[in-house]
Amino acid sequence: MNTGSYFEPIDEHRYKPTAHASGAWDVDEQHFSPLGGLLVHAVDRHLAERERPDDGLVISRIGFDILGRLALDEVEVRVESLRPGRTIELLEAVALIAGRPVVRARVWRLAASDTAAVEGGAAGPLTPPEQVAPWEMKSVWPGGYIASIDVRPLAPPQPGRTTAWISTPLDLVAGQPSSALASYVALVDTANGIAVRRSPTEWMFPNVDLTLHLHRQPVGRWTGLDTTVTFGPTGQGVTSTVLHDVKGAIGHAQQILTVRPL
Repeated sequence: MNTGSYFEPIDEHRYKPTAHASGAWDVDEQHFSPLGGLLVHAVDRHLAERERPDDGLVISRIGFDILGRLALDEVEVRVESLRPGRTIELLEAVALIAGRPVVRARVWRLAASDTAAVEGGAAGPLTPPEQVAPWEMKSVWPGGYIASIDVRPLAPPQPGRTTAWISTPLDLVAGQPSSALASYVALVDTANGIAVRRSPTEWMFPNVDLTLHLHRQPVGRWTGLDTTVTFGPTGQGVTSTVLHDVKGAIGHAQQILTVRPL
């Protein structure tokens, strides 16, 4: 049963984050994960309002750039088509807080067709989440978002390496149904927190982007993250994730990190 939401709608373009959206690095900021889902939700609504909403294209790549501090404050989201097309389209969604762009997302939509005859190459299904015990991720991270999610690692998390299922009982936006993709994306940014290489009380390693490449659309309520975190010698790191749903792999995600001692 749902017990709340990450955002409450104000009007067509504006949303108010709830306490469940508060961040891990700073509880007075928004965690990027639900905000990323909100941008996909806004793209979905933009597409649904078109004269021909069912155009046969599917979201296949999403690139988020985090431009500044994500204050726990009202968010405005604007969506436009940068490159229209019948088989390929590029959209942009921009989140603004206090009138300032804080996240910019580029979304590629590609034509859907029947390629089942040549399908192959993806990793198989993970151990089902129903067979995996929950883990108290809030023992590592603070914030309302972390407290709101159900995290189930397939094995005890190791420094820089974890495979885990993530789900939430919360709606993305109160009173507005969200697509399976928007709800899925709203949990993906958790990847950078499930496989910490060093304690976040000693080191900072926030990501400044998140890029998803999808070869299949997700199904179900669980987001599977098969994640590896690498720190380099000059202050940069990379979080790399094979994305799963309950049927198997659906794509990949990458995050670039800025690594700094506290």
